[in-house]
Amino acid sequence: MSRTDKGGKACINPTGPGGFELKRLLRSVLASPDFEKTLKGLDIPPQKIISPLLCFLYETDELIRWRAVRGVGITVSALAEEDLEAARIIMRRFIWSLNDESGGIGWGAPEAMGEIMAENGTLAGEYHRILVSYIDENGNPLENDELERGVMWAIGRLARKRPELFREKTRPILAQLNSADPAKRGLALRTLLLLREGGLDLGRLAPLLEPLLEDQTRIRIFEDGVFVEYKTCRLASELLDRLSDSRR
Repeated sequence: MSRTDKGGKACINPTGPGGFELKRLLRSVLASPDFEKTLKGLDIPPQKIISPLLCFLYETDELIRWRAVRGVGITVSALAEEDLEAARIIMRRFIWSLNDESGGIGWGAPEAMGEIMAENGTLAGEYHRILVSYIDENGNPLENDELERGVMWAIGRLARKRPELFREKTRPILAQLNSADPAKRGLALRTLLLLREGGLDLGRLAPLLEPLLEDQTRIRIFEDGVFVEYKTCRLASELLDRLSDSRR
């Protein structure tokens, strides 16, 4: 089943002269072996690239879809260097797509937001709290496992690049360790490992980690351009060991 089959809005093809040709060009770029270098080398303004590139967040081809997430991060960050307000409009567009009033489902929006913020510190400072709110029971939870997995991936991506943003905001991440969804449990562990010991209390964490030491489920993450598998019990064990070492 495709993302648009699940009730989301189908991507609208870019209009205007050359729109379809540009979309075909971008697909070939995303499929190329060194797609990041190729994308950055295009002699096309980022404001012209972004709309057709967003269409690939709905791709059924998993590798193309994740490369589109990365491409959106690169392109919107480049746009922010030229016109910060135009980049903010893109961020607000993603936020709107995750709002019930939008009439659709914002497939790929959390991941794209995370990638943009990993690339651009200004936008990260302005929007990371909104990202966290999507998994916070006291915030604006999306109440959709697939979308919330996207949020957890995005938080992990941003935590890897800018961990200081989350060291005082670990409560919603810790809550995911009790999630009924195994992917969210694993993604939470991966994020906590990226945050390392900053802001983490072993006494508080140990009771949450101990049940996960027997969790044999696996998560598959797009990381550094490839898909990587992690076993939940190993992530829990690594985190527990790291926290224990930090107290010695």
